[in-house]
Amino acid sequence: MDSVLSGVFWLTFELLLIGTGRGVVRLLTLGHWRSEKFGGDEGRIYGPAGALSFRFDGQRVITRAGLFVAGLLFYLLAVPALLWLL
Repeated sequence: MDSVLSGVFWLTFELLLIGTGRGVVRLLTLGHWRSEKFGGDEGRIYGPAGALSFRFDGQRVITRAGLFVAGLLFYLLAVPALLWLL
């Protein structure tokens, strides 16, 4: 039971970070870069193993791992900044 709850928690946490990373990438690059489709295998097909991003048809594509890192960095920077403001 504990492993199921921990799996559900991790899946929710990962989806939150990937969604946040998708928004951060879209906002900071003003739409010039795009994120990998959620169900797609573009990163596996066109990108090198373990890549955070790759170029495809002249456009930078951020993989799910890259979106995870972008979302994590956003929260690691935003939470201390908000706490500092309080």
